[in-house]
Amino acid sequence: MYLLRRVLPLTGLIGAAHCYTKESDYGENLAGTPSHEVFPRQKWNSNWDLREPVTNSDTENSTSDFEEKIPTKRRNIILIRHGQYVIDSKDRWLTELGKEQAALIGERLAASGLKFTKLTMSTMNRATETANIILTKLPESLPRSSDSLLEEGAPYPPEPSHLTWKPDMQHFYREGSRIEAAFRKYIHRAPPEQAENSYEIIVCHGNVIRYFVCRALQFPVEGWLRLSLANCSLASLIVYPDGTVALNGFGDLGHIPHDKITYN
Repeated sequence: MYLLRRVLPLTGLIGAAHCYTKESDYGENLAGTPSHEVFPRQKWNSNWDLREPVTNSDTENSTSDFEEKIPTKRRNIILIRHGQYVIDSKDRWLTELGKEQAALIGERLAASGLKFTKLTMSTMNRATETANIILTKLPESLPRSSDSLLEEGAPYPPEPSHLTWKPDMQHFYREGSRIEAAFRKYIHRAPPEQAENSYEIIVCHGNVIRYFVCRALQFPVEGWLRLSLANCSLASLIVYPDGTVALNGFGDLGHIPHDKITYN
């Protein structure tokens, strides 16, 4: 026993020294390794939405035609997750807290002073109810519409996989194609004829928003489940005329008191 007491502290010192050496070696190895091998990089695809203007040099006045087709305004896309809802209900309407959350984000949007262009909502009850509460805080003249493409679903097999949520591949195949179609419909650069910067609100679901953000930023889409969104939080994407995309906010909860934050 006495021998063990003498040996164990010594073993710990040796282990610590070994770890320290490895840590220092790590830095030296990185210094001599090309950065693209340590941190693989992928080029930005500027024509990700297939809306990049092209010119035909064989036609007359091709330069002027090209200039007319170049977008000049940006799109500000505000993605809002629905409020808290009753999980064990078939219809899944909002809870009283969920309604309060929706009113709070509506008030924040109204106080922003922005001139919103339109609001589009998912056709699922919890998103529609959230959107309708938000609309009570905004001008009645604001155009609004519903779209089933924005409904919740399984966009892409996540990595790592979830411990309990495990849709089969048919769900990913069917719902993923729908959500991708929604992305292509709503996330893209402004058309050339757009005269002003737009501020567009989309009220939908957590999985849809997380997938949209990964796709828009050209991040690996299998990482969408690593992002977290609370109820009635907002994410803001800016799509510039040249196709560059910026995330201006994600999971923003500045309008909701801490004791009213939920994730279902």
